[in-house]
Amino acid sequence: MNKYQLLCLSFIIANFSFAQITGNVTSNTSETLPFVNVYLNDTYTGTTTNEEGNYTLDISKTGDYTIVFQYLGFKTLKKEVSITSFPYVLDVKLIDENITLSEVVINSEENPANEIIRNTIAKRKDVLEKLSEYKANFYSRGLIKIKGAPKKVFGQDVDEMLDVALDSTRSGIIYLSETISEIEYKKPRRLKEKILASKVSGDSNGFSFNNASDVDYNFYDNTIELENNVISPIADYAFNYYKYKLEGTFYDNNNNLINKILITPKRDNDAAFSGYIYIVEDQWVIYAADVSITGKRSGIPPIDVFKIKQTFSFSETDSVWALISQTLDFKYGLFGFNGEGRYTSVYSNYNFTPGFSDKNFTREVLSFEENSNKKDSLFWDAKRPVPLTIEESTDYLKKDSIQLIKESKPYLDSIDKKHNTFKLGDILGGYSYQNSHKDYRFSIDSPIEKISFNTVQGWNGTLGMRYTKNYDEYKRYFSVSGDVNYGEADDRLRGTINARYKFNSTNNRYISLSGGVKTEQFNSSNPISKTENLVSTLIFEDNYMKLYDRSFVQGQYYQEIINGVRLNSVLGFERRKALFNNSDYVLVNEVRDAYTSNNPLDETDFTSKPFNTHNIAKLNVNATINFAQDYLSYPDGKYNIPNSKYPTLTLGYEKGFAATDSNYNFDQFKARLRQRIDIGNKGEFEYNAQGGLFANADNIAFMDYHHFNGNQTNVKLDGSYLYSFKNLPYYGLSTNDSYAELHTEYRFNGYILNKIPLINKLNFNLILGAKAAFTQENKPYSEYSIGVDNIGFGKFRFLRVDYVRSYQSGFINDAVMFGISL
Repeated sequence: MNKYQLLCLSFIIANFSFAQITGNVTSNTSETLPFVNVYLNDTYTGTTTNEEGNYTLDISKTGDYTIVFQYLGFKTLKKEVSITSFPYVLDVKLIDENITLSEVVINSEENPANEIIRNTIAKRKDVLEKLSEYKANFYSRGLIKIKGAPKKVFGQDVDEMLDVALDSTRSGIIYLSETISEIEYKKPRRLKEKILASKVSGDSNGFSFNNASDVDYNFYDNTIELENNVISPIADYAFNYYKYKLEGTFYDNNNNLINKILITPKRDNDAAFSGYIYIVEDQWVIYAADVSITGKRSGIPPIDVFKIKQTFSFSETDSVWALISQTLDFKYGLFGFNGEGRYTSVYSNYNFTPGFSDKNFTREVLSFEENSNKKDSLFWDAKRPVPLTIEESTDYLKKDSIQLIKESKPYLDSIDKKHNTFKLGDILGGYSYQNSHKDYRFSIDSPIEKISFNTVQGWNGTLGMRYTKNYDEYKRYFSVSGDVNYGEADDRLRGTINARYKFNSTNNRYISLSGGVKTEQFNSSNPISKTENLVSTLIFEDNYMKLYDRSFVQGQYYQEIINGVRLNSVLGFERRKALFNNSDYVLVNEVRDAYTSNNPLDETDFTSKPFNTHNIAKLNVNATINFAQDYLSYPDGKYNIPNSKYPTLTLGYEKGFAATDSNYNFDQFKARLRQRIDIGNKGEFEYNAQGGLFANADNIAFMDYHHFNGNQTNVKLDGSYLYSFKNLPYYGLSTNDSYAELHTEYRFNGYILNKIPLINKLNFNLILGAKAAFTQENKPYSEYSIGVDNIGFGKFRFLRVDYVRSYQSGFINDAVMFGISL
């Protein structure tokens, strides 16, 4: 007997030994039917067939049962069986559904589908109220494949990146996992889930990430959240986005008339589905949905197409049509990676009168039962509601066997030997050394990777090094990093070092100690990047970056104190010294232009210092509060989910003390509010408001002022539009008195531009912005902008362009900003 035959035999034995009712479902032409719903009549106890048409129905007691087989496009079949012993085998054939369109409908002057949808929309909130409280069992299986993968991408070995063994066609399964859990829901709280069993192919210690909340797509809500908010076909405003056509009707096994309606988006780029939605006549509820959306429409460029198929079942006991199965299919392609994936979900054993207590729901929305990832194959063979295909069984057996080899010291040593060999390309990309068995890594940057230019140091290069030692699966680690910088114009060698120890990933507590000498921008937020400064300096002769010399030693402590409240504190000692320009080198010398001085207080003064050399101690304490923060409790850490209904509040206190010049001592109190508000089909609104006040700060050093993040380069490469101005000089409004600033953006996400003929072909998104800065010394400064993002071609759409106008006691100027949208 060869290995393949043995595998098939093991697969059959496993399925028949532990299942109570098993079988295969085909069409009347013997075609395999995948994802057929199989359940006990008038209950939510059921399963679906796998891709090979096999099913497993968990029945533990003998007796008489009525088993329902339901599949779109085929007549629903009810089979009455008397079971006296297990396992019980029941194979069935389904007959094509006879979908008809009556002569009355054909001759109707009004589109009959529109009336059906109007009635369903009117019933939408009533259905949501019926589904406002329940508990159920949940099963999910996720499968992602790759096809025709390249051998290398950006110089890196693809097999090593994916950590999988592909076949001769460069294809294979790159992710396979399963989850069994209990879910609970009570409006308006998030879905709560407790994972009882989790399995990841090739990782016996892994935890599946295919949770119930991740696939909670409810068409009774106005929008379905993908990357964009996709409009539901029965949203309150669905007629603004969809065209409907009644393609026919049929009767289900309970003699309900089912309307099959074709849905089509009205415009090419709207976030809307296409496909079919099935509506129950008179009850006006969803019987099933079979819809798809392109990556372009959904806002997920790597996805070619994303399909959602849902089936509902009715229980006379509860008088509720509930979701019993869902499949999510997608095809993807980017950077030469192409493939497909499927997530199968089965919902069963609903209880719509659970009688939850007030204490049942906390901010913990996901938890794992102890040893949930240690369930053996006997458990999975007995509890898995959807049988594995031969391909999936093979992947589990192969990868689980390979894992034992990959965890051995000889294998890890061999991998390290290959990885640690120095290659010519490491000169450009940097070199790293790892010891996988002891779990530590050392890396050193390329000596030419961080070459830059500024007028203080001239051409300068930075060489960085890092060492990290990981201790356990709870993500404790110790790291040491450092860098050495040399500037040719000032002939100065500088360097820094940082050591950090992270205690856990539950409250993310860590401590760090750092010190050294470095050049620092007067605005510690570093509003101009080294790349932006290099281009603006050498090409346009605009040296906006202003630097001083900072020698320091400091300690940092960070921790989430309680859920939603994070504390970050830094205590340090600094020596600060003024610097002057040492280079006038340019690539493009503009006759009417020249470098300014390194003095941000007076760019025409090349001799005066903006501050006196001094020492100072500084304390900086910040508390960030995410109100009503939910979180996921994974065994290896806590993952927070900020609540978009409330803003995030940050309170801060900064103190400068023990300065060698007492005038440089100060106190600053500051606060920030930021929030992103989802406005459904109309886009999203985001704001960032902050303010503060100084005490005892009349003559402090300029770097301790509050500096507004300006921009004079007309480019924005980091995507932080909500934390900086678009057209403000970098130090034009710096203050040591009370201040406030406000940044707002409204992103329409296609709501406006997708409705304009011809322009809607571009698939751009309109963005309106307004910003303001307030200080005691100046009139209020404001900016107003209009821009578009999602600019590019094909799947590469990450560019953004803004037109901005600035005002301060009247119009100042305008500008066009080019940037990247993240």
